[in-house]
Amino acid sequence: MIKTASAAIALLLLATAPLAAQTAGHTAGQDWPTRSVRIIVPFAPGSTPDMVGRVLAEDLQARHPGINFIVENKPGASGNTGTDVVARAEPDGSTIGISLGGPLAINALLFSKLPYDPDRDIAPITMLTALPSVLVVPTSLGVNSVAEFVALLKKDAGKFSYASIGAGSLSQLCMEAIGQKAGGGRMVHVPYGSSPQAVTAVIRGDVQAACVAAIAVTPQLASGAVKILAVTTPKRSVFLPDVPTLKESGVDVESDAWNALIAPAGTPPAIIARINAEVGETLRKSEVREKLRTQLIEPVPSTPEEVKARMAAEKKLWADVIKASEIRIN
Repeated sequence: MIKTASAAIALLLLATAPLAAQTAGHTAGQDWPTRSVRIIVPFAPGSTPDMVGRVLAEDLQARHPGINFIVENKPGASGNTGTDVVARAEPDGSTIGISLGGPLAINALLFSKLPYDPDRDIAPITMLTALPSVLVVPTSLGVNSVAEFVALLKKDAGKFSYASIGAGSLSQLCMEAIGQKAGGGRMVHVPYGSSPQAVTAVIRGDVQAACVAAIAVTPQLASGAVKILAVTTPKRSVFLPDVPTLKESGVDVESDAWNALIAPAGTPPAIIARINAEVGETLRKSEVREKLRTQLIEPVPSTPEEVKARMAAEKKLWADVIKASEIRIN
């Protein structure tokens, strides 16, 4: 009898073991977060990624009392430093990060070596936000359309200078692409430390154009000192519906600044799925969308696969522009 009972119990344990394992795995994913979560931002406080990170942290903190969501700024090397911090972290959901097209794709074309491999060391979670950039010129330049700007550029590109927020930045790549697509010569690149500084240079007439975040330009429109000629996004921006795209204006260039949420490679799929769902819920809240709208930022939650596709597309998009412009950071 004892042997028979033991055998029966053993069979029962074997039968329920797979279910127990499944339940344990499910619970592990559903339990996120179980302790403090670091949100790594690879740029300085006050930057767009920093703002997005703090909006996320605030909402997640409110939803999970007793769990700390800590934003840590790790700027440096065009976003590579902070992204590397995420890549090297324990893949347990306690460290996630915000990154963007530069450190996730473009920088692989600009730097001779990255401290991490974006395809191997990073686990995408979701797209976060997108924000439009614009082609802006000083009113004193006397042009009212992209066509007029291109006509001037073709006459003598060497007399044109443009502002950017740094070597290899999206603002530089966009202007170089415009020059290449317009069939003009090389413009003179003048890097600045931030978008507001670049816009100030346009206002003063120190440069003849810039391609920068729209939020850096729109507060200056009332003065009449600058004009927006086009948005660089693939379609018209919901924030600037009356402004044509570059493509509509005859210059086949598309570019938009975006942020994504990432984790270290090896983070369990259940945890990735849970964070994706949590962050998606945050980004769909009306109060969060309104907070971002004031900065012309559009929430664009997605699947991890869509982030991977965006990384690949971004690299392909800028490879020829970087090669033709001979842009290298190191």
